Amino acid sequence: MKLLFCGTPDFAVPTVERLIAEKFAIDLVVTNPDERSGRGYEMKPPPVKQAALCAGLEIYQPAKLKEPATVEFLSRYRPNAIVVVAYGHILPQWLIDLPRLGCINLHASLLPKYRGAAPIQWSLIRGETVTGVTTMRIDAGLDTGDILLKREVQIQDEDTSETLSERLSRLGADLMIETLRRLERGDLEAQPQDHTQATLAPILKKEDGRIDWNLAALEIWNRIRGLRPWPGAYTSFLGKNLHLWAASRPTVKTTMQLDPGTLIADRGRLRVACGQGTLLDLVEVQLEGRKRMPIRDFLNGVKVAPGEKVDKGQVPNTGGDRAS
Repeated sequence: MKLLFCGTPDFAVPTVERLIAEKFAIDLVVTNPDERSGRGYEMKPPPVKQAALCAGLEIYQPAKLKEPATVEFLSRYRPNAIVVVAYGHILPQWLIDLPRLGCINLHASLLPKYRGAAPIQWSLIRGETVTGVTTMRIDAGLDTGDILLKREVQIQDEDTSETLSERLSRLGADLMIETLRRLERGDLEAQPQDHTQATLAPILKKEDGRIDWNLAALEIWNRIRGLRPWPGAYTSFLGKNLHLWAASRPTVKTTMQLDPGTLIADRGRLRVACGQGTLLDLVEVQLEGRKRMPIRDFLNGVKVAPGEKVDKGQVPNTGGDRAS
């Protein structure tokens, strides 16, 4: 089977590597242009490009798919299918119509649930216990195409968007191989989605990371897991940004009458009063200008006064707060 592969980030790498290992003929890898990153602001290739280079595959990096030169270049190819995994662009109709078997997308949710750019993050934020991957035929809508195959996976308490993404990327690679083999044999029938059951997973913004301590501790715990590593869950403390990297799953309520955001530091632990009489036990934090560290180390260097609160004022600009 002759393929074009469209993908960009780490999530797409296991699929392209499995396609190579399974001897699919990948005529072209289409990925995003290199971008500047890091302290040296050097040009960095996308992860999919790095994998394609290692395999000696032809690579094409258009900034836009609607440019006449891009249309002319890609129209020369006659693939049986186009495999799309986290490419980052909406495919134009001419490209959707190009392959005989269609454009096959790997989506990181159990469609029609969590359509959109951040399905893994929103499944955690919303407290789901089960998620999965779906292969579907791309149409003109946003993740609205007919479903080919699905696979479920349990969400663990220790999961963050990082760990869950890694598991789903491997599961999705296996599912894509099965999907393509069955399409090749002609024994896979696509099923339309039930659009009445659809939920959305929009792209995350920096402001989505700011924690509202009026929420119950369980909701905040889910947000910390889902927002990691970006935009990250954060609040303010002593006039500085405090990045919340990890917390313990809340298990009990408190009988103390505390305003949301009140801190309780005791014996190497740091808890925050949340809504509905709940407490959140912080595990790992990063104060602006300092390294990421466990709570015990944080408390060794920071004085938490009795009754001290987080989120007392405006959180400073944290556009660069991605350090680890």
